[in-house]
Amino acid sequence: MSVRPDRASTLTRRGGLAVLAAVAALLLGAAPASAAPGDASATGVKLALSLLGSKAASAGPFAAADANGPTTNTFVSVELPEVLKTGAVNTSASRDDKTGGVYAKASTADVKLDLLKSVTGGISLALAEADCEATQKGLSGKAKLVGADLGKLGVVTTDPAPDTEVDVELVGVDIARITFNEQVHNADGSLTVNAVHLRLVGGVLGSIGTGDVVLSSATCGPAGLPIPLASGAGLWIGLGLLAVSAVPVGVVAIRRHRSTSLLAH
Repeated sequence: MSVRPDRASTLTRRGGLAVLAAVAALLLGAAPASAAPGDASATGVKLALSLLGSKAASAGPFAAADANGPTTNTFVSVELPEVLKTGAVNTSASRDDKTGGVYAKASTADVKLDLLKSVTGGISLALAEADCEATQKGLSGKAKLVGADLGKLGVVTTDPAPDTEVDVELVGVDIARITFNEQVHNADGSLTVNAVHLRLVGGVLGSIGTGDVVLSSATCGPAGLPIPLASGAGLWIGLGLLAVSAVPVGVVAIRRHRSTSLLAH
């Protein structure tokens, strides 16, 4: 019985693939351990309120996105009578596995914040947007406000400085605080940027309740480490084994072919 040349070639290829698989496993094992890539998330609107004379209410987060999925989200509108009404809400979050960097963005359009209308005359924004980014160089974030009208509270710029605060008073007593471009450095090393964050100040004369309303929030990082290919000693060991291991496989296949050919003659 003889082995045909194409059969010997098949054996050689299979042997070569087996060696490549083994070396690939070795190379992966030789790669230095690295931290999992960073995370990123975004939400358009979320609130939790406890108003005097009313039941506690919470809603959201609306249009939540995460680097792990869903990476984008959209909500047509949010409407909570006498509290808040918005237009379209859009969010996105992404991760670059090659660099470990992450990015998140949230935008809320056509905002009408009526929670404190009797005091402020109403607050409106054409757009409230927040975004953040985490790379190997560090974290950064910002907020952008378009067409912001704070009623009796005055004005706020399109690109407010981080943690710009406006106090809301009733008969000389603070009942709420609104922070624009709020930047929160979390305990896990991540950064949260809230385009608008309204807090009700409870426990004081004139208080109307407690709770928060957040518009357009993005959280990033810290950045994860990129997953490197094997390098240094691990790479050279793997390549050396590939060179050494590939030769016996070819020799065995050739010897088998020659031996069986002699038997046929």
